[in-house]
Amino acid sequence: MPFLIETFDKPDRQALRLEVRQAHLEYLDANVHLLLACGAKLSDDGETASGGIYLVDLDSREEAERFIEADPFHQAALFAEVKIVRWRQAYLNRKNTL
Repeated sequence: MPFLIETFDKPDRQALRLEVRQAHLEYLDANVHLLLACGAKLSDDGETASGGIYLVDLDSREEAERFIEADPFHQAALFAEVKIVRWRQAYLNRKNTL
């Protein structure tokens, strides 16, 4: 079942984000089979990331919690907050999937 994970970076942690980014990307590549979508939340000018959104296909909230806790961004204490909610897909690529 899909879960949406939304993360919020601590203020002024852009340098930490960049320092850990490669390990984060490698973690995502290793878990690509779980990812429905994933990406950074950006400032309006597209220059600064402030967190991320993950849509993951996992069986429980506990698995979603373990997934995000294993992310190198989380392990580096980048996040000020993490929200996890179940999600139901209604549209994909501009097509109704219900």
